[in-house]
Amino acid sequence: MMITINFKNIQIPVLVSAKGWLAVDKPAGLTVHNDPGRDLCTVARDNIDKKSKLFKHLCMDPDFGVHPVHRLDKETSGVVLLAVDRKTFRYFSEQFESRSVQKRYIAVLHGLIPPATQNADEPWQIWRWPLAKDAGGRKNPAGSGQKQPCHTRYRVIDHSIHYTMAEIELLTGRKHQIRRHAKLAKHPVTGDSRYGSDRAVKFLKENLGFDRLGLHARSLTVALPDRQGTQTIETSDIPDEMRKLFENDGESLFQFPV
Repeated sequence: MMITINFKNIQIPVLVSAKGWLAVDKPAGLTVHNDPGRDLCTVARDNIDKKSKLFKHLCMDPDFGVHPVHRLDKETSGVVLLAVDRKTFRYFSEQFESRSVQKRYIAVLHGLIPPATQNADEPWQIWRWPLAKDAGGRKNPAGSGQKQPCHTRYRVIDHSIHYTMAEIELLTGRKHQIRRHAKLAKHPVTGDSRYGSDRAVKFLKENLGFDRLGLHARSLTVALPDRQGTQTIETSDIPDEMRKLFENDGESLFQFPV
């Protein structure tokens, strides 16, 4: 039986859960925290309290509640890892701080990015633009002030007539890193009102009904408590809105396995 968290008639799938933690598939448009009563952590806490039998195995510490181990932008959907006791929170946090967690995304990007051609056995390419701590928006995505090394791996999955679907892996962690690097590459993420063009965002919304950011956190690979080695937590598929935008853009030009 699929366990879900309910919020305003939206069912948020619980991908996996165990003592001290749970991972959910956050929808786009829902902030992770800092919006009491309407953010993911508040909604999860409310569901755990109301469905105590269903979530009994979590053994939530009532004094600790529900806290995110990492962040996703409000506009981004996908895997979010939540801790429900301090010990588990520290256990996961140390992995994120040491950058031992593998984070992969699926993005629908404007334009056609050529796939890697030099080596068919290594389809990954890297964006290497340094980024400042704070971003400057579409006119200055790299940001002002001192910039730090920043690496984003990507591989082309497929092309439609106007878009590229890519799998993306964060090798460093800067604010809005994927969105900023995609803009610097001249292939902004679809639906990106901060780094993309207002005209493109308006067109997608009014003509194609696409009213979200075309970025989805597909998977996290982490070491789980009381288990050997690392485990990959992933969503079952990419969001329907992203898939339909891509598929309705015409026949794919070629296709790689996701």
